[in-house]
Amino acid sequence: MTRDEAEFLAIRALGHIAADEDLLGDFMALSGLSPDELRARAAEPEMLGGILDFLLADEARLLAFCGAEELQPELPARARQALPGGERVEWT
Repeated sequence: MTRDEAEFLAIRALGHIAADEDLLGDFMALSGLSPDELRARAAEPEMLGGILDFLLADEARLLAFCGAEELQPELPARARQALPGGERVEWT
């Protein structure tokens, strides 16, 4: 997955989160961001990675997003790997 594709998927994830008041409240509480900060940083690759982290941290949230967007459940994880901070760590 390219970085552009990953960013687009994460923006879709943000739209999904923003459309659900409870989910948005959970994200805002966890991130500590104000609504203005979220709007200002929404396109930053690091923020987009954090949005995907939020979905990936809870299977129910992940599956709800994938179901709503008609995505395979593994795509958000692949997208996360393409964004800053999502690189795979290889332990030897």
